[in-house]
Amino acid sequence: MPQATLAPLTTLRLGGPAGAVLDLSDPADWLDAARTISAREQNGPLVLGHGSNVIAADAGHPGTVVVMNTRGITAQRLTGTTVAVTVHAGHPLTDLVHWAAAERLAGIECLAGIPGTVGAAPVQNAGAYGQQIADTLHSVTVWDWDMGCLRTFPTRACRLRYRDSRFKQTPGRWTILTATLHLTRTPAAPITYHPLADELGVPVGERPPVPEVTAAVLANRRRRGLLLDPNGPDARQVGSVFLNPHITTTQAAHWSDRGCPVHRHSDGNLRTSAGWLLELVGCRPGQAVTDGVRCSERRTLTVTAHGNATAAAFDQALDDLAARVATTTGIVLQPEPTRVGQWATSP
Repeated sequence: MPQATLAPLTTLRLGGPAGAVLDLSDPADWLDAARTISAREQNGPLVLGHGSNVIAADAGHPGTVVVMNTRGITAQRLTGTTVAVTVHAGHPLTDLVHWAAAERLAGIECLAGIPGTVGAAPVQNAGAYGQQIADTLHSVTVWDWDMGCLRTFPTRACRLRYRDSRFKQTPGRWTILTATLHLTRTPAAPITYHPLADELGVPVGERPPVPEVTAAVLANRRRRGLLLDPNGPDARQVGSVFLNPHITTTQAAHWSDRGCPVHRHSDGNLRTSAGWLLELVGCRPGQAVTDGVRCSERRTLTVTAHGNATAAAFDQALDDLAARVATTTGIVLQPEPTRVGQWATSP
């Protein structure tokens, strides 16, 4: 396993040296890889898919980094309309969504355009436009580094919440190898997100054909600057840098009167727009936050790296933005990307 750096393994293109990098493309190689890693490491390795939701430390990661590039989809019909779809962890999520749209299988159509891999989706409980991977996830197969064996977790054992899971809470304990979704050969799920309904030209609650919803999601994401363009001016990014924060009923009443959007998430919590809060404190698209770090040209909530930016500067920029919001509103923003590698201080 040759030495390498983390920077080219992440969409921010930040990060220092890695002790070793293992590119895993063939699922049949996993057991040998796990034995090799266990002989080198006391704990599990750092696992990356596309590195689209991480900030890798400038000091790098002294241990093994596994780049999960396993691909493949297997489908099995369970009932007249339900299909079990098992996907290898390194398969691009957006490719799976396009495959499902071509097969007219509903359940993940609103996840079109989300960067990253299928294996990363349950870690973050990836979601958009009122849909999340938890809606259709049936189970995941993982490697348990503490026990040294394969295990299968049903969805309830994954503890999926708003952009959270047991895998995110205990990094390094488990490596996701496959995910099984139960999709349905029906029209798309009811449209609950107003901008998407407008994009489709249908009322909220309508169930258009799956391919139409997938196409509308991509069109809407493109218009809002939400598609990751590896060759564009905002290529070095991790998408939204803050979660939409949970707020109290008192905060909701106060800020909604001032035009702040408030909605009740599927987790039951009231949440508001992190992007709106950033604009409230004076942030604008294209505006510099610090040297080498600025808001994207299209969207305040996407923060991008440029030139000789460092991971430390990017991370500090997020802290500074969150502090400005907290000082002005009392609302606490939580970063969405995960810090990985060897940081000087704890998150």
